[in-house]
Amino acid sequence: MAKAKTKDTEKEGRGTIALNKRARHEYQIDQRFECGMALQGWELKSLRAGRINFGEGCYAIIEHGEVFLVGAQIPPLISASTHVVANDRRTRKLLLHREEIDRLVGAVERKGYTLVPTAMYWKNGKVKCEIGLAKGKQEHDKRNSDKEREWAIDKQRVMRSHNRMG
Repeated sequence: MAKAKTKDTEKEGRGTIALNKRARHEYQIDQRFECGMALQGWELKSLRAGRINFGEGCYAIIEHGEVFLVGAQIPPLISASTHVVANDRRTRKLLLHREEIDRLVGAVERKGYTLVPTAMYWKNGKVKCEIGLAKGKQEHDKRNSDKEREWAIDKQRVMRSHNRMG
C-alpha cells in the first residue's frame, strides 16, 4: 500500500521560488525555455527557504556548447553550510537538450538576443529555471508597456465598481 503524500511534500514538490520582474520590464521576451540546474546541497536548502536574488546583472551565457547562469545570488543558510565555503554568486550550469542549446546559440550569436532568467520554481522535487530569449526594450517601449498595464488596472477597477452598482 502506497503512502499518502503529506501537505509538506506537496508544497515542496511544486511552486514558484522566485520571479524576475525586472526582466519583464527591461526586455521583450520572445521565447521561453525550461532548464534544470546543477546545484550544490547548501544551495538547495537555501532555495527551499526561498533565498534567491536575481540581481541587476543576472543573465545566462553560452560557452563551449554549455549554458551557464551568471549573477544569481543564493545566500547560504547559516545552519546549512557550516563545513562548506559557500560562494553565493558562483556561475551555475543550466541543463538543456542539445537541440535547444543549438537553437539558443543561433539566436544569440546571429540575431542579437540575450538570455535572461525569468523564473525559478520547483517541478517534481527538482529546481527548474526558466530562461527567456529576449531583446532589450527601448525607453519608449517601456513607457508604452507601463501605460498598458495601468490602463488594464483602471479598466478592472471601473468594471468592478460598475458590477457592484448594477
